[in-house]
Amino acid sequence: MVDRSLGRRIFLNLNGLLFILFSLACLIPMLHVLAISFSKSSAVTAGEVTFWPVQFSLKSYEYILSNSEFWTAMFVSVKRVFLGVAISMFLTVLAAYPLSKSQANFKHQSFFAWYFVVTMLFSGGLIPTFMIVKNTHLYGTIWSLVIPGAISVFNVLLLSNFFRNIPKDIEESAYMDGAGHFRILGTLYLALSMPIIATLIVFSAVGHWNAWFDGLIYLKSQKDYPLQSYLQTILVESNSRLLTKAQAQLMNKVSNRTIQASQVFIASLPILIVYPFMQKYFVSGMMVGAVKE
Repeated sequence: MVDRSLGRRIFLNLNGLLFILFSLACLIPMLHVLAISFSKSSAVTAGEVTFWPVQFSLKSYEYILSNSEFWTAMFVSVKRVFLGVAISMFLTVLAAYPLSKSQANFKHQSFFAWYFVVTMLFSGGLIPTFMIVKNTHLYGTIWSLVIPGAISVFNVLLLSNFFRNIPKDIEESAYMDGAGHFRILGTLYLALSMPIIATLIVFSAVGHWNAWFDGLIYLKSQKDYPLQSYLQTILVESNSRLLTKAQAQLMNKVSNRTIQASQVFIASLPILIVYPFMQKYFVSGMMVGAVKE
């Protein structure tokens, strides 16, 4: 008994140390980027900045606030998140509800479950997807960013497993009172599934917010890019030819690195703000959605 207790303490200590190291590995790059964004360009160019600003300066943030392209891209990303999350959750709920039924209640449940699982293992590829987007007239519109990946099979499986754990006695009572499937889904299942729903909303929102590649291939003009696609372009190429006179004068007081660091940090802020408020749902939502009793 003593050895087992000692072994458990060692395991817990090593586990805690591992998570501390992992947290530092995630935190240190963000601190470095934040320090660069608040440092003077000469200190950044000289390589003097580590995890604390050197010669504190807000010039890079002044430049961003005067850059209309950045805020346009931010607005596109916000619009994409709202549209993408709404469509994704609507379709995910409609797919998960029938998949949560038994074979007796839904004869083809097994077939459709495997149909969804196969899509997790195989896909048509980039070129066929692009052809579908173009031939359905989604190319060049914001719908090309939210419709092709509207359903995540992983989210569907999590939600369907959560639905299976809802007591069947409650559902049978609703049937006896004359409720139909849509009413049971809307007033019973969704009301009891707030932890997993909140978790999936955050998953979907983070996925849409961080996506950048689809914006590059499905949108025609840079002015239509979401924020992450816009940041990718400015990290790769210089846009100095597009600057106004005031921006050009301000650009002389900053460097590309400080501007890029400032924009990356601002782009990360919405997710950093949302996560702490939604984290309480993660453990209960993931555990109950992933494990069927």
